Amino acid sequence: MSGLAVRAAAAVRSPEGRAPEDRPAALDYFRDLLTPFGEKPDEELLNRGAHVQHRDLVDLLVADEGVGRSRPELLVVTHALPDVVPFTAVAPHMTDRLGGRAANFAIAQQGLAAPFTALRIASAYHRAGRAAEVVIAVLEQTTLPTPFPLVHDTPLIDSAAALVLGAGAGGGEEAAAGTDAEDGLRFVRAHSAASAAEALGADALGRDVGEEGTLLVLGPWVTGDVPESPAVHRVAPGSYCTSLWLELADHWQEWRENHRRIVLCDTDPRSGRSHVALFARGEG
Repeated sequence: MSGLAVRAAAAVRSPEGRAPEDRPAALDYFRDLLTPFGEKPDEELLNRGAHVQHRDLVDLLVADEGVGRSRPELLVVTHALPDVVPFTAVAPHMTDRLGGRAANFAIAQQGLAAPFTALRIASAYHRAGRAAEVVIAVLEQTTLPTPFPLVHDTPLIDSAAALVLGAGAGGGEEAAAGTDAEDGLRFVRAHSAASAAEALGADALGRDVGEEGTLLVLGPWVTGDVPESPAVHRVAPGSYCTSLWLELADHWQEWRENHRRIVLCDTDPRSGRSHVALFARGEG
């Protein structure tokens, strides 16, 4: 069975906010959550936030034509920051919007590693014949009940990205022409290491990142020396776990045409571990 290739993608940045909903219930929830740790919700901070819920981000992603027409058999929602109103099961909600038949779940508590974990899970499902099509959503909302330096000092924007992955190339003219997975941008592997240099080393990556035809995409949190590559794209600050995936959603078709391999790398500022995902055209 051929690997998973990117078929469609969508990105959302700084969507319009909304008035706070379920404020008394949300405050009660946050009080119960924070009191055992000697803290209490900052109501002024909450009121200043945009209150963009994970459900709002999902609805905007599904509104994209490429994502909205997908009918996945596996759907994974990932996020590093909690939802502002934690009363909606977002993965089932997104599944319902996309045909209602996908096995679905969320990955959290992993920082920016979560989307990389989702890719490994999706690949395993696909290899086992359990999912011909997969959707991975990466969500980030920034309205929090207590000050969080990563959010408020950076600062971060509300954002989201979605990837539709399946056996074969992208939709539109390519699909009509019968283009197969060998010409698509296929997921090859994902791994982590103690540093970006180690994660991008030839031993970890399986090949030299400096090979001709490779595009190295570095997230905003990568610091220190990394192996040289003939083409490097640096992601601007403003996002935490969504950064690489926003850029991939925006540029995957262009990158696929111009490069044989796309290497995505970012370093979690909280754990210090670096994470890498390799996509390639016509490679196993």
